[in-house]
Amino acid sequence: MDESTTSTITTTEESVVENPELSLVPPLPSEPADSHSRSHSELTTEELVAKSIAPINKHFLRPPPLRPSSNDAVSQTTANAAPAPSQSTFVKDKKSKRQLKRERRQDQKSSKNICPLIAKTGDITSCPYNDKCRFSHDVEGFKAQKPEDIEGECPFLDSEEPCPYGLACRFLGTHKSKDKDGVLGGKKKMSDECNGLNKDVQKLLWKNKMKFPKADTKLKALGLLGKAKSKTKIVEEKEEDETVPGTCHVTDGNGVSEVNGDLDTKLESAEVPEEDDLDIKVGSDEPPMKKPKSVLEENDVTFMEKVVGESCTQTEPEAGMDVTTPEGDRSLKLHPREKKIIDFREKLYLAPLTTVGNLPFRRVCKVLGADVTCGEMAMCTNLLQGQASEWALLRRHSSEDLFGVQICGAYPDTVARAMELIDQECTVDFIDINMGCPIDIVVEKGAGSALLNKPMRIKSIIEAASGTVDKPITVKVRTGFFEGKNRIDSLITDIGNWGASAVTIHGRSRQQRYSKLANWDYVYQCARKAPDALQVMGNGDVFSYLDWNTRKADCPELATCMIARGALIKPWIFTEIKEQRHWDITSGERLNILKDFVRLGLEHWGSDTKGVETTRRFLLEWLSYTCRYIPVGLLDVIPQRLNWRPPSYYGRDDLETLMVSDSAADWVRISEMLLGKVPDGFTFAPKHKSNAYDRAENG
Repeated sequence: MDESTTSTITTTEESVVENPELSLVPPLPSEPADSHSRSHSELTTEELVAKSIAPINKHFLRPPPLRPSSNDAVSQTTANAAPAPSQSTFVKDKKSKRQLKRERRQDQKSSKNICPLIAKTGDITSCPYNDKCRFSHDVEGFKAQKPEDIEGECPFLDSEEPCPYGLACRFLGTHKSKDKDGVLGGKKKMSDECNGLNKDVQKLLWKNKMKFPKADTKLKALGLLGKAKSKTKIVEEKEEDETVPGTCHVTDGNGVSEVNGDLDTKLESAEVPEEDDLDIKVGSDEPPMKKPKSVLEENDVTFMEKVVGESCTQTEPEAGMDVTTPEGDRSLKLHPREKKIIDFREKLYLAPLTTVGNLPFRRVCKVLGADVTCGEMAMCTNLLQGQASEWALLRRHSSEDLFGVQICGAYPDTVARAMELIDQECTVDFIDINMGCPIDIVVEKGAGSALLNKPMRIKSIIEAASGTVDKPITVKVRTGFFEGKNRIDSLITDIGNWGASAVTIHGRSRQQRYSKLANWDYVYQCARKAPDALQVMGNGDVFSYLDWNTRKADCPELATCMIARGALIKPWIFTEIKEQRHWDITSGERLNILKDFVRLGLEHWGSDTKGVETTRRFLLEWLSYTCRYIPVGLLDVIPQRLNWRPPSYYGRDDLETLMVSDSAADWVRISEMLLGKVPDGFTFAPKHKSNAYDRAENG
């Protein structure tokens, strides 16, 4: 344990002494343990394992902490609350989108939101928008209300360029300043990240002016667009409608449909539409509906055509080439066997993980031994609508040497066009199509696991995607939609013939979600049945190097195993597999990993107040998983299993006891050790809706 860790723990212990309510380790009870703890201590190790209870050494067991029950909290709240308002009052108080936008603008004008250019340079004349700027130019007012600096060093301190956040940085006192304000001049530090969305391309997506020649050519060759046109009785050629103001074409999942409305491409340089201003449903595969605007000007059309020609590097088919028939398409595209193949064999693959699988977390896993990384799942329609938050999921760091992105869509046209867009704008090694997501909002749109019931839709999506881009296409599926009705074994051969280079099989059905153990026997069956050209990867419950070895030994046909929740709970699993050992990691070493994540998070999300709180949120989401790890030295049987439920227990020191707590209040305390005190009124509840948190103690 290094000196910094020791000093942190000592400081925490001193605060515990001053405030008994924050005690990390309750004193050992003088009375006998309650019936719950006694029952665990009386059971044999074999009985505990049979009941999926973690066999923790009896010397570390403790009574479960007393917390107010949810019923008590509800009754107390009801007793103290005022009479409930009528339904009409709720409707009256509901704010419209226009009101919310106005309040957001006013909040931006407040002194706490200083103009980024002024914050960086310290000069109020550096902003070209002057009074029209959406942010505050009151430097003194910003300094007066700015929270105190956080203990530690600015993450950009070692770079040759200055901190890009300047006065807004929460580590301003550590800047190597050349003037009294602590702001350095110079260029912004070049980022090691890529795959950002070009602003010109984003505007094209907002206005539905982006063209997808490769995807549309392949869709026509497969007969998907033509079929949709005959059904909906829409115009055959887009050029016929270009003279009609405000007419655009969007996809409805089956082809091209017509949407009328005035579209304005006249965007002010200082006014960029915000995501809330667009009628977008997250996770939706419905047509992207644009906000009504005015008619295009001729100059803007010329500019947009130039962007499509130069920035997007789109090519038109050569004259005389038949691109409407399958024969013509085959002459343009590589055969699936001629495409670049990525060898996943024996590589440690970090699964795409929603929320927690962000770029800083992937960088931590790369340091700990991960070979292959993949971005979080992004919805195709959100990408095609130019949502900045969705495109942020595709970001890649230079340390991710073998990197892919995962997309999810319900229809071949949206998937193919998203593929072409990603191929043009991003640098990736492969693209993964999610056909196994069990989340309701995704399944209800016909994407994710819903595709398991539509094999012909799966065929259309894979063929359209593989025929649009030359990069390797991989697919992630579950065993089936309903438990006991597995169907991937009947599709595994076809998936390879349709154009996929690899397939990952999660050994659970959609109905199972994450309950019960993964069915690895069925994964083995599919791997043995797959053609030689199709790499099969297994996924589910890999939580130690012994699990990894067992899966590989039982089925040599498996290319590798994808690691998901095991990496969330203990990211050092990659080190354990490579070194073939159980790592009895100390609390100090775990704290150092968290420190690395915080440093990388501040680099990624920013060192200003917004970046600090964003980093805190993602840290807390991760801590809601890491608390499930049981130290090796406390177990009577190793390794730990994912389905084990731990009883209440002490750690070997105060910090370890804090880290194994399932209370959100303790996770918040850990975040305060790394990122300073939380703002007033701060609350947190994990997105995964686990019952292992306590709202009564939170905040």
